[in-house]
Amino acid sequence: MPTARIDASLEMHYLIDDYTDPWREAETILMIHGNAERGQAWYGWVPHLARHFRVVRPDTRGFGESTPMPRDFKWTIDLVIDDYLSLLKTLGIERFHLIAAKLGGTIARHFAARCPERVLTLTVAGTPPPKWDRMGAKAAHATEELEKTGVERWARKNMAGRLGSKFPPEGVEWWTKLMGKTPLSTLIVFGETIPYTDITADLPRIQCPTLVITTEKSALGSVESTRAWQQTIPNSELVVLPGDSYHVAASDADRCAEEVLKFITRRQKPTVAADER
Repeated sequence: MPTARIDASLEMHYLIDDYTDPWREAETILMIHGNAERGQAWYGWVPHLARHFRVVRPDTRGFGESTPMPRDFKWTIDLVIDDYLSLLKTLGIERFHLIAAKLGGTIARHFAARCPERVLTLTVAGTPPPKWDRMGAKAAHATEELEKTGVERWARKNMAGRLGSKFPPEGVEWWTKLMGKTPLSTLIVFGETIPYTDITADLPRIQCPTLVITTEKSALGSVESTRAWQQTIPNSELVVLPGDSYHVAASDADRCAEEVLKFITRRQKPTVAADER
């Protein structure tokens, strides 16, 4: 099981999938999963991407096989990004394409704005608006519910909206079990902080080509409201898929991955050969 020692509090688990031609140097894709998930969540994307790119799928601090975080851990969005940067340094990766889903998209948009020289392209699939106004009583109630019922029951309660009305029941069960493995101590404090980080000011600062993917009836926002914030990102485009899931990266993994490959190919800057310089 590959892991990297990030700091005294974190042993980060990660997966690398690379089926590119061994005689060429492949670019890297870093994939950031959503809340209560792990790198395994990207399983449907890997067959599409790993033939063309080296795909790095970390378990974010506290999630999956990475070290759980205690209830008193001080979460910040920049600390999470620092973790990814430490992992990339360990792996010798300087520049990369960035793909994220759900709350991972909040982290990724800030990441791209913070490190414009490193992010080649950005894709966010089924991600929240840049600012959520759901603090106070609702956040406290969610904490009380999690403590009372546990993570798996919380995940099951919200799974219909997450995966949409057409997702197979056995798939719903698989995702419920996957999310239910998340340590309660990690989820509670992460969920009280990271979702409510206001990244509105970051969007105009994103310099790389950006793809935003949503569905026609996503619970995270209408197509119109999603387009409104997407258009504040320079050099960005929006893809709207049919359906009513908000976790489109899971419900439509094949289609999303295909859209990303087309997007990167279309937006990729041509490499100038040494003898042409």
